[in-house]
Amino acid sequence: MQRITIAKGDGIGPEIMEATLKIINAAGAQLEYDEIQVGEKVYLSGNTSGIAKESWDTIIKNKVFLKAPITTPQGGGYKSLNVTTRKFLGLYSNVRPCMSLHPFVATKHPNMDIVIIRENEEDLYAGIEHQQTDEVIQCLKIISRPGCEKIIRYAFEFAKQYGRKKVTCFTKDNIMKQTDGLFHQIFDEIATEYPTIENEHWIIDIGAAKMSDTPEAFDVIVTLNLYGDVLSDIAAQIAGSVGLAGSANIGEECAMFEAIHGSAPRRAGQNMANPSGLLQGAVMMLNHLGQNDVATKVQNAWLKTLEDGIHTYDIYDETKSKQLVGTIEFANAIINNLGQKPAELKAVNYQNGQALVLPKYQKKKPAKKELIGHDIFVHWNGTDANELASKLASIKTQNLKLNMITNRGIKVWPDGFSQTFCTDHWRCRFKTENEKSISKDEIISLLQQCNQTNIDTIKTENLYQFDGKIAFSLGQGQ
Repeated sequence: MQRITIAKGDGIGPEIMEATLKIINAAGAQLEYDEIQVGEKVYLSGNTSGIAKESWDTIIKNKVFLKAPITTPQGGGYKSLNVTTRKFLGLYSNVRPCMSLHPFVATKHPNMDIVIIRENEEDLYAGIEHQQTDEVIQCLKIISRPGCEKIIRYAFEFAKQYGRKKVTCFTKDNIMKQTDGLFHQIFDEIATEYPTIENEHWIIDIGAAKMSDTPEAFDVIVTLNLYGDVLSDIAAQIAGSVGLAGSANIGEECAMFEAIHGSAPRRAGQNMANPSGLLQGAVMMLNHLGQNDVATKVQNAWLKTLEDGIHTYDIYDETKSKQLVGTIEFANAIINNLGQKPAELKAVNYQNGQALVLPKYQKKKPAKKELIGHDIFVHWNGTDANELASKLASIKTQNLKLNMITNRGIKVWPDGFSQTFCTDHWRCRFKTENEKSISKDEIISLLQQCNQTNIDTIKTENLYQFDGKIAFSLGQGQ
């Protein structure tokens, strides 16, 4: 027997958790359960994270967490429990299978069968934001080499384990050349280690359009956190319904499994909710635990039930469905089908399913790092970049002088355009000639001079090159 942690959540959560546990227990799951409380009641008791310390202890002890949807109260100050859990437990990989169930669930894409593997800890979801001026707020996009390597290697290992033929990388590195560029670069590096698996890269906008129109062109998709969040909901919906999709969040030590939909409080307590999303999460959990025979039995019974036309209200269609049922009746129908396989939908066999054990990240040899300039961000209410440049003309050091001013990333000095709209947030770049290396004493001198001349410095960034390669973005228009 394996002991896991469960949370019944809010809204429809208790109903779909009860149905899910009833099904997997009937299928022979070798599990024991420790229940914790998370979500709305915990939030409203004064805990802004929605989870108590004792509950963390239980999750960490058991390593595996099956969580029903929760409700986050409206208003400020409440942290997302999903984001918090993923970060605290190091659940770096979010896995979302999206498969068509045509013709038994309506879809325009009958041949769709993709898995989206989303980086789960960093990117814009690092949650580092600052208001810097009256008009500008900044959100930092954090991309790390370990984060990229772990998620990309996971995607290729997942494809290898489950017999998938292709891994596709989605980024926007034609614009974000440093951050998304790193993800694409590491994808290309790791892809060479898997010669039997096809690999390709798409720019996220056209890639998303292609996926929405022709999802059968893709197999496994690996991408950054924000893109993956958006893509996986789109993929689930065009496959048939967001309500049918489950999600796995995998880390090196712990894992969390859930439905991707919300708590739907308007449907709570009415025996209407479809438990399929949480059940799909539970199937992934059973595979993770190595209980592959049980996972196979549950999934095939679920497919057989859908094929029999026994449907809950959210997917019921008078032209395709044969029986409209509630949560409990749907669960009972699946239980009655345990041991059977679908006739038209593709039956599954999860004999290779198990937790992926990946090598620990190995730090690379440090590059030669040279400081060659400095960006000073300034709060200034003027509109003419030439006027600001005049104010900064006296600020310089032995090696550094004003090289460029940008506003919202667009170069406005020198040789700016009068038509460019400017806010009160200005990036003033000081650089050496010929990328000459400097000391941080010169940076300190620059900032002291800004203070002495009443320049409102709100943020600074050192400009580096690593092994002789420029490691910062240039202003658009430069």
